[in-house]
Amino acid sequence: MAISFLGEYEATLDAKGRFLLPAGFKRQLPEGEATRFVINRGFEKCLTLYPVQSWQPLFDQIATLNDFDPKVREFRRFFLNGAIEVEPDTAGRILVPNNLKEYAGLGKDIVLVAAVNKIEIWEQTEYQKFFDSVSAKEFSALAATVMAPVKPGGING
Repeated sequence: MAISFLGEYEATLDAKGRFLLPAGFKRQLPEGEATRFVINRGFEKCLTLYPVQSWQPLFDQIATLNDFDPKVREFRRFFLNGAIEVEPDTAGRILVPNNLKEYAGLGKDIVLVAAVNKIEIWEQTEYQKFFDSVSAKEFSALAATVMAPVKPGGING
């Protein structure tokens, strides 16, 4: 069963770097599935939390890439650097490793954001800055570019 998330939730990191997965996200996980995740560096200075069921197909795809291509090796190093499997403790908290916490500049206040089949973890003020940096007009132009139908021949206009 494919996993998909919707929502945006504020959370708090405790002194040990743990946070509670919001109930809104817990409800979206398949029932009876083990709650194991892979956390890694995301793009734009956030972290990405993948349920193992979402991570595995991506990892399998990365594993098939050409080892002889230097760009592939560079991508793998950046993408897999720091990736680690995590699972909630008995109180339901997920530990963010220190190296990943530092990478994303996470403080006490964080935001957990749905990103289709994964969850992004942002430092709250950085997340707000990200949205403050794009106007409604820029977002509209971005949407038109990204969501444009593919023209015959596979090239977007």
